[in-house]
Amino acid sequence: MSTQLYADLISQLRRGETALLDGGVGTEIQRRGAPMSTELWCAEVNLSHPQIVREVHEAYLAAGAQIVTANTFASSPLLLDFFGRIDDLERLDAAAITLARQAAVRHHRPAVLVAGSMSTMRPTVPGSDRTQLQQDWSESGARALFARKAASLRTGGCDFIIMEMMRDLDYSLWACEAALASGLPVWIGVSVERAPDGRLVGFGRPDADLEPVAAGLAALGPDVMGIMHSSLDDTPPALEVLRRHWQGPLAAYPECGHYAAPDWQFVDVSPDDYARRAREWRAMGVSALGGCCGVGPEHIARLQKEHQP
Repeated sequence: MSTQLYADLISQLRRGETALLDGGVGTEIQRRGAPMSTELWCAEVNLSHPQIVREVHEAYLAAGAQIVTANTFASSPLLLDFFGRIDDLERLDAAAITLARQAAVRHHRPAVLVAGSMSTMRPTVPGSDRTQLQQDWSESGARALFARKAASLRTGGCDFIIMEMMRDLDYSLWACEAALASGLPVWIGVSVERAPDGRLVGFGRPDADLEPVAAGLAALGPDVMGIMHSSLDDTPPALEVLRRHWQGPLAAYPECGHYAAPDWQFVDVSPDDYARRAREWRAMGVSALGGCCGVGPEHIARLQKEHQP
């Protein structure tokens, strides 16, 4: 772990200076031709198409990203457990983190930070982005799986854990607590959408209003919190809610498009328009900027041009 490099980054964010995350990893892997799995989405490409994964990281580094996110979101312990493949977890994660490190070396950026993505991803309805909520785990079972995932990311060599698509106070809370117990630094990214009545709720969780979710996850005391994998329009109001409960560094990295399992459906948002939106997030106090699904290296390059010295 690059302890001093990470400490420098956090100091930078606390001073309100901009730091750049990468963009969507899984969707960029898909865009470059790797097949997506109906079971594990992009997890298996770490083993089947390592060159594509490495090239994606290299493209983000070339665009100016200071952090690369290892392709470990879809190696969710819940997903692997459901499909009877939990013993593949450590191998998939180690390969993903190694590829991110290799990309940094090949791009002559050996000091770059590598984040390990950790999610609560469960099986999705085919052709949809909806979670099969009937697939459930006991609290003790889920906590044990999340602890194994956090240990896998630590052993694999990531610098910190970035919790992605947190959206409730059951699975997300248990996952975040497991990550914090690993001893690695932790960032928490919350994903939102609009319920039919207009409320901001956790993505895919209409029973989870954003206000208590934001309060509950902020109380855990991560290093950074943010809004991610949310629409461009929902990101500003979600940031407003989050800021009521979180006074530390803020991150924003929305999505562009939508998921129709197993493939991402891209929506064209120009880099200039994305940068214009990012100005609004910066004005709201966001210091860590990036992108999620559907956001590519060209968007990060545009952010780098505008927000870096």
